[in-house]
Amino acid sequence: MCQYGTIVAAGTFSMPTMTTAEATVETLLRHGIDTLHALPGVHNDHLFDAIARSGGRMRVLHPRHEQTSAYMALGAALATGRPQACAAVPGPGILNTTAALLTARGTCAPVLAIAGQVPAMAIGRGLGHLHELPDQLGLLGHIAKHGARITGPAAAPLLVAEALRAAQSGRPGPVALECAIDVWGRSAPVTLQAPLPVVHPDPDAEAVARAAKLLGKAERPIIIAGGGALDAAPELCRVAELLRAPVVTYRRGRGVLPMSHPLAASLPVGLRLWAKADAVLGVGTRMYVPLADWGTDPGLAIVRIDCDAEEMERYRRPDVAIEADAATALAALADALETCNRRRGEREDVAAAKAAVDAEFTRLEPQMSFLRALRAALPDDGVVVEDVTQVGFVGRLAFPVEAPRRYLSPGYQDNLGWAYGAALGVQAALPERAVVSLSGDGGFLYQAQELATAVRHRLPVVAVVFEDGAFGNVRRIQSEHFGNRLIACDLANPDFVAFARSFGAGAFAVRDAAGLEAALREALAARQPALIAVRVGEMPSPWSLLLPKRLRGQEQWRASLP
Repeated sequence: MCQYGTIVAAGTFSMPTMTTAEATVETLLRHGIDTLHALPGVHNDHLFDAIARSGGRMRVLHPRHEQTSAYMALGAALATGRPQACAAVPGPGILNTTAALLTARGTCAPVLAIAGQVPAMAIGRGLGHLHELPDQLGLLGHIAKHGARITGPAAAPLLVAEALRAAQSGRPGPVALECAIDVWGRSAPVTLQAPLPVVHPDPDAEAVARAAKLLGKAERPIIIAGGGALDAAPELCRVAELLRAPVVTYRRGRGVLPMSHPLAASLPVGLRLWAKADAVLGVGTRMYVPLADWGTDPGLAIVRIDCDAEEMERYRRPDVAIEADAATALAALADALETCNRRRGEREDVAAAKAAVDAEFTRLEPQMSFLRALRAALPDDGVVVEDVTQVGFVGRLAFPVEAPRRYLSPGYQDNLGWAYGAALGVQAALPERAVVSLSGDGGFLYQAQELATAVRHRLPVVAVVFEDGAFGNVRRIQSEHFGNRLIACDLANPDFVAFARSFGAGAFAVRDAAGLEAALREALAARQPALIAVRVGEMPSPWSLLLPKRLRGQEQWRASLP
């Protein structure tokens, strides 16, 4: 690959000649992307060859299915907060990535998907080329927040830079680029492109002042923090302590305030405080659960901080809306609160609510014991990736998380089977960390073949698989709400221990929390891919804590919509 131009005369500089693929790879590298999660295929041969000739500066992690390439990029993006890339051939290849890309949209993860394409002159003509997909870029546009077609070497650097800027500007999210099979190998002089500035609106000073006055006079303020607050932990903590306001997190926002902090609150704790709250500050969150499920009324003042103006008025028009990056807005809000904040005593109601919820958690056994075992064995900076499973449902409420990006959830997409592939991506991006995925036997088999990827790329993820022989949540719903008419919920499983060992991974079979803790300690110490099969029976339902009744108003929020 030609990396730099050549001095041809004093004071002059020639542009390097590169292929489209080389220009794309060089631009990715200049943006800090040194890993491509991808399966090879004929439409992208030149792209892979450009990586092979990049002097070892970029690596390819190739899983066994395109869905996993995108899930790996997603996991890496969620764990680091930085853009990550995946690639696939067109048609069935890129379609296999779309569940992960949709989850990237729901979790605001900056993932770049690179799609191959049929020959340039055949695009949109329906000629029946290999992997042809009608309006592929248009389809990706329904998922990605930005999409473009690379038309040649000279265009590639700017298009890549624009896509990565879009992935990080405003509300982060997935972006897509496609390139035709006969364009990747074309050569031309290229002007390389440095990263473009990421765009976030500055907070409006008047809005910040109004928010400070409104929150400063509240007696029982509460904060709801989502994934948009993850990079604003110090600023959020300062505002919370000034207001003596509990910070409620669920799934995406876990760890933005350490759960050991007196003001850190889980979702059911927030529910118990919601009825008497007189002001709420939403930071980087859709606020779906409190506004749509718990309800609002005129006695609750609402302030929202979000980098996406579209998000502000979905459920009820806020009293104050601050469109800005969370860290910048919270810093300004904290400064303003210093001059207009009332005195408040210790929030005894927060401590009481936490104690009451802790008492409710005691009935959720064996889930709580499994979570305690996981916490005991996992290093403080370890990362947990939860799947849609019985233990994961409780984990998103009760697992102690002390820092951002250490407990990863699929967010509102809640797509079964995402966790193991995402965990592999986390491990590749954070090789020194301990990484554990939590799956049921139903979800794990979505990507179970990726044990081969873990072994091939030496990714020491520990997959904990809770084995009950069923889609457990589905089975419970059918039993409790459909007269025990059970259908399509029972499973035939492999011998998980033998299955894992057949790939060369470590494997353990346990039946209780003590066995899980011991096996997890051994597996993490070995620093090799491993699976722990945990044989379980029916577990108590957590849904009374997850799906509570409305506390305030009825449907007033509908009347306030614009």
